[in-house]
Amino acid sequence: MNKKVLLLSTFVMLALSLTFAQQDKLLTHFIYDKMSLNPGATGIEVDGVCATSVYRNQWDRVDGAPNSAVLNVEANMSRFMPGGLGVSFFHDAIGFNRQNTALLNYSYPLINSNGNKLGVGLGLGLMNLGMNPTWVPPTSTLDNSLPSGFSGNGLDLNFGIYYKSNLGFYAGLSSTHLNATRLNNKLSQTSQAFGVNRHYYLMGGYKKTLGQNAVDVQMLVRSILSQTSIDVNARFMYRQMGYAGLSFRNADAISLMLGYNIKNGFLIGYAYDFTINKLSSVSKGSHEIVLKYCRPIPVPPIAISRHPRWL
Repeated sequence: MNKKVLLLSTFVMLALSLTFAQQDKLLTHFIYDKMSLNPGATGIEVDGVCATSVYRNQWDRVDGAPNSAVLNVEANMSRFMPGGLGVSFFHDAIGFNRQNTALLNYSYPLINSNGNKLGVGLGLGLMNLGMNPTWVPPTSTLDNSLPSGFSGNGLDLNFGIYYKSNLGFYAGLSSTHLNATRLNNKLSQTSQAFGVNRHYYLMGGYKKTLGQNAVDVQMLVRSILSQTSIDVNARFMYRQMGYAGLSFRNADAISLMLGYNIKNGFLIGYAYDFTINKLSSVSKGSHEIVLKYCRPIPVPPIAISRHPRWL
């Protein structure tokens, strides 16, 4: 590895490890991760139950760059109870950090008529951060200001509202880490801790049907107030077979998106991000894979008693 790559990789690991929880995960296919960002969207856009998994390898070939995995399972529970129910699991590896978050999400419908839906949702779960760094200082003397081993758990709380129109329009407003939990180190008696910032999300999109085909435009704004990023993407959907599209994230990447509906509710998607920030000289881009499977919720058969007393 040449010196330039080594220096940049070290800088990325240091920056990411020292600013843990300053930023949530980011996905080019955020359109398939609405629930973990906005629990108000839970179950609103599905007729049965859907499971979605996303894996992202960010800034390929840069040591310590993020690797993320997401699993969402959500269901429209209107046959059994009002609203939607779902679970989200997220794993992130950034430098020395390993973060795991599990959430139970529920959306209550305030409006559910004529194809228009408005859900108010809550996500409640647990966040875990672990870190076991191996620092290589420039001298033989170890710098005591560098973080040591860390493991901490904390309660995580999300809240959001999400509206879907029968005209193909949707919009949502949400906040994650609403309780701004403080993760204390269980491995040390010191006061070392990591604070989790509140994140704010504004999302919206529109889908237009063109005969057997369709086009859609989506936007997501992420903010911690001191920093903001914006994603915009557009896709062309060919019949029910698949899609192709482009995405732009300010000061980070331009992306190509492809997806194919295999059969029986199964979708596979891929995105490649062309890095446009300062890492473009060493990064080989970012890769993202999506797997999604949906199916109706089976209705249990009605039991018929054959006992003479119930004839």
